[in-house]
Amino acid sequence: MTSRKPLMMTWQGVAAPYLESVRLLVSDGRLRATGRIVAATSQDPFHASFELTVARGGEVGKGLLRTTTADEERQVSVGRTQDGVWLVDHGHGTERNEFDGAKDVDVTGAVTFTSLPIRRLGLHREAGEYELPVLQVSMPDLSVRLVRQTYRTVSVSSSGAVINYSVPGFSADLTVDPDGLVIDYPGIASRVPR
Repeated sequence: MTSRKPLMMTWQGVAAPYLESVRLLVSDGRLRATGRIVAATSQDPFHASFELTVARGGEVGKGLLRTTTADEERQVSVGRTQDGVWLVDHGHGTERNEFDGAKDVDVTGAVTFTSLPIRRLGLHREAGEYELPVLQVSMPDLSVRLVRQTYRTVSVSSSGAVINYSVPGFSADLTVDPDGLVIDYPGIASRVPR
């Protein structure tokens, strides 16, 4: 993705009442995302906001996430130092952890974050397969843990690519555009046409 004016993208939930809207600014290989999520599930409805920066090499630089439920508000900031140490702060002091060399952040239920490893590894342009350590932030409690995710290119064309995304017990073939941004996440969400 070359430098251009900011983009607005929105995804709508398929199986659950869910809406995610994000403003993406890409410049010189860097990415900045600012977004909101509204999840109107009957069990645990919440809304969330996030800000995320990605360095030129595709690694997550820092992120701030906030969630609000009927009972409470929470926030967490995550950042990766140049020497690969993650700093995680829930407002009670910063914890340091290497998270097995993770370079990516995934937020459960947030489509924006699923695109980050795809873009960093260029899987939308050239076939490949990677098993990655990923820093995962759960919604809406914002707990942080290490997970292993696999990304594998299924097909590449001029209109985008299909990428198989899997974690233990779950797998989906994601359709992405030529910039590696998710169009369709089967069973989860699909991008609203602009």
